Amino acid sequence: MRKSLMTVSALAITGLVVSALIALKPAFAGDQLRIVAAGGALQASERKALFQPFSMATGIKITEDEYNYEVDKIRAMVETKTVSWDVVDINQSAAVTLCDSGVLETLDWKKLGLDRTKFLGDGKYDCGVPTHVSATIVAYDKDKLPNGPQTIADLFDLQKFPGKRGLYKDPYTNLEWALIADGVAKKDVYNVLKTSEGVERALKKLDTIKKDVIWWTSGAQPPQLLADGQVVMTSAWNGRIYDAVKNSGKHFEIMWDAQIATFNLWSIPKGTPHRDEAYKFIGFAASPQSQAEMTRYIAYGTGNTAATELIDPTILADLPTAPEHAAQAVDLDIVFWIEKRDQLRQRFTAWLAKQQ
Repeated sequence: MRKSLMTVSALAITGLVVSALIALKPAFAGDQLRIVAAGGALQASERKALFQPFSMATGIKITEDEYNYEVDKIRAMVETKTVSWDVVDINQSAAVTLCDSGVLETLDWKKLGLDRTKFLGDGKYDCGVPTHVSATIVAYDKDKLPNGPQTIADLFDLQKFPGKRGLYKDPYTNLEWALIADGVAKKDVYNVLKTSEGVERALKKLDTIKKDVIWWTSGAQPPQLLADGQVVMTSAWNGRIYDAVKNSGKHFEIMWDAQIATFNLWSIPKGTPHRDEAYKFIGFAASPQSQAEMTRYIAYGTGNTAATELIDPTILADLPTAPEHAAQAVDLDIVFWIEKRDQLRQRFTAWLAKQQ
């Protein structure tokens, strides 16, 4: 991800995408795919950058569905041999758990025509190809806080930055950030969190700002909290902050230190009747050209690191995968959260209920 950047115009990127598609074999009449994703702005960007160009070049009709990442629905389809979803946009934890239980196809990267070494995840995902990258970050309003936070420790500094903070009502990200603010190196965060002493240390640090926290539960809330002046800074999802700046004229700023990025993957439910077409789509959608094209429509990074050099620097600057932002990130341990999430949520809920 730290390659030198090349300025490539939107027209040039589009030309590369079209050129890549020419190599795809024409589809037979009636060939089709049903693709499911999370809806909203993300699926709209996938439609423009991936679905429509792929269908135009191959003749393969794409029917879209939306879901809320219900892994049980995918599992039920496979177990009852009634698979109607051919390609799914899934999160990292689903990619691991569904692959381990045999619900997803183990992918043949040679058949996909992709270089596995170029993708995030260090080749750990046998049943999915990394696609877009989003991040939980800290954001603030430059109009109200001209000299905003520079490090995650500033989130916990009530003397330097008095006022309310917004935080996601979940242990995820909050425990990591609390430990980093308390002096734990980013690379050591999960080793510390694996111990009960480490969890208590994180909660003790959160105690220092607990009375000044407004807890949020949906992605639309942080930009509104900032706009209303209810908080001086807040954790947020980077795409929501970007959207507020670009489409609502807000003067919000992202502080990238200790960002916690996560990526989604394209996967194939086992038993799809359109397996070959699904392979064609994923091979196209995960290509560097296609992933670079996606960044024109949404401020998410790319799972294929080879796409970085194809992205205009003015776009790259707003993405979690920009080299300067990626260098500040916490390396998310998804296996840790799969194993510990229920336990840590119970402890976090008990902590929230406790009066100081």
